[in-house]
Amino acid sequence: MKLPQSLCVALTAALLFGTQAVAGAEAERPNVVLILADDLGMGDLGCYGQKRLKTPNVDRLAAEGTRFTSAYSGASVCAPSRCSLMTGRHMGHATIRSNWEVFPEGQAPLQGGEVTVAMMLKQAGYATGICGKWGLGGPGSGSEPNDKGFDFFFGYNCQRHAHHYVTNYLYRNGERFEIEQTPEHHVYSQQLIAEESLGFIRRNHARPFFLFCAWTVPHGIWRIDQVPSVGAYADTGWSDTQKVYAAMVEGLDADVGRVLETLEELGIDGNTLVLFASDNGGVGSAEIADHFGSHAGMRGAKGQLWEGGVRVPMIARWPGRVPAGRTCDFPTAFWDFLPTAAQLAGAPLPPNVDGVSIVPTLLGHEQKSRPPLYWEQTRGKRFERAVRAGTWKAYQPAADAPVQLYDLASDRAETQDVASEHPRTVARIEAVMAAAHTDIEIPKHDPRIWEKYREDNKKLDAMTGWPGAEGR
Repeated sequence: MKLPQSLCVALTAALLFGTQAVAGAEAERPNVVLILADDLGMGDLGCYGQKRLKTPNVDRLAAEGTRFTSAYSGASVCAPSRCSLMTGRHMGHATIRSNWEVFPEGQAPLQGGEVTVAMMLKQAGYATGICGKWGLGGPGSGSEPNDKGFDFFFGYNCQRHAHHYVTNYLYRNGERFEIEQTPEHHVYSQQLIAEESLGFIRRNHARPFFLFCAWTVPHGIWRIDQVPSVGAYADTGWSDTQKVYAAMVEGLDADVGRVLETLEELGIDGNTLVLFASDNGGVGSAEIADHFGSHAGMRGAKGQLWEGGVRVPMIARWPGRVPAGRTCDFPTAFWDFLPTAAQLAGAPLPPNVDGVSIVPTLLGHEQKSRPPLYWEQTRGKRFERAVRAGTWKAYQPAADAPVQLYDLASDRAETQDVASEHPRTVARIEAVMAAAHTDIEIPKHDPRIWEKYREDNKKLDAMTGWPGAEGR
């Protein structure tokens, strides 16, 4: 479907503006540390209104940098969101659009010719590392981190495997890293992953580097044996699930503090852009989300295209360059990261990128417009999609369903469908939806995956002394 001329003009202007250099930005090539939490809700952080959980280090990032209030993930679940982050494409063009599992280990791979932000930055002379969870191509797929531009990788290849914080192996640069576990002594993966993150910074601090801290907390499993301690939450009277979740968020925050301390210790704090975000919205568990207010009053949760499933915390800190103590409502999404990194590094953009550089916004300049944000996902036999354009949020729950329309300026909770009052706006957004989607082959589900998953759960539980693996 052809887009209306007025919309085409707006999109073209936004794309051109996004590629313009900002005076002075090209003179510095900052280190980039991207810290990505896993399933962390916007409302789980003190700087976004959390009262029960203490997050002083992330709150420090916000106080010393810019806090975004309209930042969005690439998708509502893990693998496609990370695909968008790495390739600069939204879900209408991304090659991975769901958590497509591969037997016996891993998820669907990126395609051979796809360029990632790590490949682009490596070509520009950056050292590149990822510590945490990959989930974009299993062992031997040709799409492991070292195949896709990362000089160094430590952590989980497979996101199913990453559900376990107590495991008998991780990966280091494609090789299994064996971990000795006993019922009496557990080694917790996040402790190893955080140490490797700091080690990468120390080894590469004398040259430009990009570190992707793809940390797995606070993703479940929320069991007492999955954290070293519940610390100050032991006597709260909360459920074990709530205590473990709180301990994971607290541990995540502490590791953010260690990153900041390391940058300062090495004298590179002033030339390092630290970005903090979550891979999708917070979890749907009422025991967690309702107790902590994880969704910050928004509708929906992880796995859904409502605001609670795709709007995420995002904070940027770069002392002396990113304004401190600023709150920014400019809409941005994961597919903007690649073009933003390209401008900061002075690197040419790969082809077919959907995002725009938000360097102007990061540096405190006005950035008036951008293309609409687009998401889609297939849930069973149902195809749903959503668009944000300005303050409008549109949601279509099925391919043959009418488009719903919400004004986020007055209705962030998406409670009042005003589509009938704004038919021209709905028509323009329907045109955006039609233009944004490209067909892709959906991999067939392999039932052996879940048989293998249950077997692995039992083996891991036996190894750590946990009595049962059911009810996951």
